[in-house]
Amino acid sequence: MAGRREQKREDLKARLIEAARNRIANEGLANLRARDVTQDAGCALGGLYTVFADLNELIIQVNSSTLKALEESLALAEVKNRTPADRLRNLAQGYLRFALAHRNLWKALFDHYPPEGSPTPQWHLDEHLFLMDVIAEPLADLQPDMSTEDRAIRARTLFGAVHGVVSISLEARFVGLPSDRLERELDEFVLTIAAGAVAGRAPPA
Repeated sequence: MAGRREQKREDLKARLIEAARNRIANEGLANLRARDVTQDAGCALGGLYTVFADLNELIIQVNSSTLKALEESLALAEVKNRTPADRLRNLAQGYLRFALAHRNLWKALFDHYPPEGSPTPQWHLDEHLFLMDVIAEPLADLQPDMSTEDRAIRARTLFGAVHGVVSISLEARFVGLPSDRLERELDEFVLTIAAGAVAGRAPPA
């Protein structure tokens, strides 16, 4: 009996996550309402709170699934034997493609702020850091003498730069890039960073 109850609970959890994900994808995070989600999932409003502590926890689960989808879309295994510069280019272009294809879900990763007193769980913070790790990997090949700590900071800097370009451009800010130039300029930017990293290597002793 307990196993059946747990199975039903997991089924409800999956339906709620899927319903919330579809709502965010179609209408954006700002328009997400618990009543709409439970209606889409085919359960009473109170059903949400038998699975999740609150709507915030459900959003975290949706964002977790988005991060997993982003990681899969980057096709890391397909470029693992390419040059460090090409691997960085692949990351930037894959990030842009994902943002274009799943704009509202992508925005929800950065627009969600947990309520005061409900900090984001560490496991979810760790999920966000996977991008820093995959950026740091080719950076290690470009600048092998850089310390692990400095490389981690540089990975965050590079991510922030790429994310900033993508974000302000997709939001059509006045300093953003036109859509027909965004992909090319992002590519040139990453190539410039890679070339600068090689040029900045310490000469052999």
